[in-house]
Amino acid sequence: MPLPFLTADRAFDEAADAALPFDDRDQWRRPYRPGPYRVGTSALLLLLASYVLFAAVIIAAAGDVTAASVCGALAVLIIAAALRLLRMGTWVSARGVRHVAFFRTRTASWRSIAAVRTVQQPVRWLGLPRTVQGQALVLSLRDRQGERTTLLTSHNGDFLGRTTAFDRAADTVEVWAEEYRRRP
Repeated sequence: MPLPFLTADRAFDEAADAALPFDDRDQWRRPYRPGPYRVGTSALLLLLASYVLFAAVIIAAAGDVTAASVCGALAVLIIAAALRLLRMGTWVSARGVRHVAFFRTRTASWRSIAAVRTVQQPVRWLGLPRTVQGQALVLSLRDRQGERTTLLTSHNGDFLGRTTAFDRAADTVEVWAEEYRRRP
């Protein structure tokens, strides 16, 4: 006897890999799912924020409003950091490609892009200073000769241990670049 919820999940996973014909290509979308390290770190930050908020409530009940407001502000900062961590990555739309880092967001239109290609190079392991040999999806802009921006790496929080997911995401961004650079 088939279980309907398993069938629905399987159909959802298969549909998530292919773009639907009615999808709005003008909306910014991430061409891959966030990785387990990124999601796990964000979940731990949200758990820490819940403890800090609980401490703020206890401190406020004890009567120290100033310390409670400091704890509340710290919890809000932790929640904002967790949400920004989930937002990080590479996003594409019909207008261009957007690279969202923790403190900075860069957007490049498809017309200003000279090339998007996957290269073998030393990459940071989980964004830390330690580098390992891996793959990177590199963006080259036309107006800035020689300047390259790394969009994705095979060892970041989204793709560590998921080489097929990296290959699929890199191919998807490269296809978007080829499709939209040719359009007038």
